Amino acid sequence: GVQGCATRRRGRHERNNDELTSFALRLCRCSSMCMKTEEKMASKGVPDSVALLLFFVFWYAGNMKYNEYNTNSLNAVGGKTAGMTMTVATMQLGVCAVYALIMWIVRINPAKLFGLQAPSRQDPPKSTSSDLVKTVPVGFCSAGAHACTVFALGGDPLFGQIVKSGEPVLAAIVNTLFYGKPPTATKAMCLPVIVGGVAFASLKKIDGSYALKFDQTALVFGMLANSFAAFKGSENKKLMSDAGISERFGGVGNQFAVTQILAFLICLPIMFATEGAMFNKFVELLTSSKDLQFNLVMSGLCFYLYNELATMTLKVTGPVTASVANTAKRVIVMVYMAAVTGKALTDEQKIGAGVAIGGVLLYSVIDDLLKSKPKKKVA
Repeated sequence: GVQGCATRRRGRHERNNDELTSFALRLCRCSSMCMKTEEKMASKGVPDSVALLLFFVFWYAGNMKYNEYNTNSLNAVGGKTAGMTMTVATMQLGVCAVYALIMWIVRINPAKLFGLQAPSRQDPPKSTSSDLVKTVPVGFCSAGAHACTVFALGGDPLFGQIVKSGEPVLAAIVNTLFYGKPPTATKAMCLPVIVGGVAFASLKKIDGSYALKFDQTALVFGMLANSFAAFKGSENKKLMSDAGISERFGGVGNQFAVTQILAFLICLPIMFATEGAMFNKFVELLTSSKDLQFNLVMSGLCFYLYNELATMTLKVTGPVTASVANTAKRVIVMVYMAAVTGKALTDEQKIGAGVAIGGVLLYSVIDDLLKSKPKKKVA
């Protein structure tokens, strides 16, 4: 009997020990999970909602500063008549290419730091030579859009922005003629409003009557930039619709980086062919002018970063929010550049820009606004 009682006590003691051990293990696991969660939250940074707001802010700020640094770079080489505009545009893409290569070397993309979040990992893409060949059209269109934009803004930073706001018109024409994707009837009705706004911004009152008065460089190259941008958008969609290519790129960050490197390589021979005679003078200016060095590097960095922040922002917002954000950006950039350059918009430009930008906003959202809401089923 005594031996049986002792055996039962040992059994209860062992069970108690087992339960304590099990409880201790569970407690350790919970503590470990809590610590990991806290570390993860600490490493991530601020909430996504706050980060998104900051991405918006720095996207706008980056776009404004790009326009300022771009104007300063062109002024540092002698302005639009100095014969070095293509060189400035190409060197900006060169800065973008160097930045992309550095990210692949360190395997870190710091863009999320602007949203007070931890930088993300960015490994080099695993693209094949065939993938790169298929990316060349996007790179070519990107090169054309960037170079023509620099020419347009070099001609007249304010009027160039107004012309650039007419991008949906060229996109509609390009998509209809070359890709068989015409805009809807309601979107097509908005196009004359955009064209009318740009046309009115081109007018100036002289001796009591209106006449066309605008910077020809800004108009011609702004329209060319819009055309290249339209082709780039359609070619980019076609490229990324291939699941294999998209997977090997490893994300839109790598795809954008590859596109900028290709754009730089495409612009180089064009630069030497058109402005090769001025390249030695450009090098002299670059080595002697701190102002040119600073503005050229900063314009390239701002161009890369604001495009990346725009992508990060727009991919998590709805189409209406994206359209409003793009419209607001155009207005803010124009107001900022008017303040920076000291060149005020004429009354015709203010009215024309308002009409054109309003038309663009309507073009972007009209289909969503007119969508018939599904009727609730009556029980």
